[in-house]
Amino acid sequence: MRSHVNLSHIVRTCGCFGISRVIACGAARLHERIARDGADSVALEVHRSLPPVLDRLRADGYQIVGLEQTTGSERLFTFRFAPRTALVIGNERTGLEADELARLDRVAEIPMAGLPHSLNAATSAAIAIYEYARQFPPPAGS
Repeated sequence: MRSHVNLSHIVRTCGCFGISRVIACGAARLHERIARDGADSVALEVHRSLPPVLDRLRADGYQIVGLEQTTGSERLFTFRFAPRTALVIGNERTGLEADELARLDRVAEIPMAGLPHSLNAATSAAIAIYEYARQFPPPAGS
């Protein structure tokens, strides 16, 4: 995640939906004014490289789901998340790299009806997080 603004929006969205942990790779940092209360309620872990993180999450029992437009992706409108899902958002310009795609269990795609055929990384993440929360609502008052 190169954009600190995108990461801050993702953390804010996670806070809104009761997701307590975000893992970012690279030189990630938050803008607290954008992340708002999410900066306090969501733990942010920063790692150098994504593949070892995905391997650890799989070993911990998470299904690894990429959000990407690629061959074999499933439409988000009908996608069934597992309760223990790690959602992987790639680089806004280049998406997920081949070694990252190879580590995914499944790939979800947000269907596009018009140009430019893609959304901003934070917007895409918010849509997928909403769908996950719709399937697995957070406890009331959380």
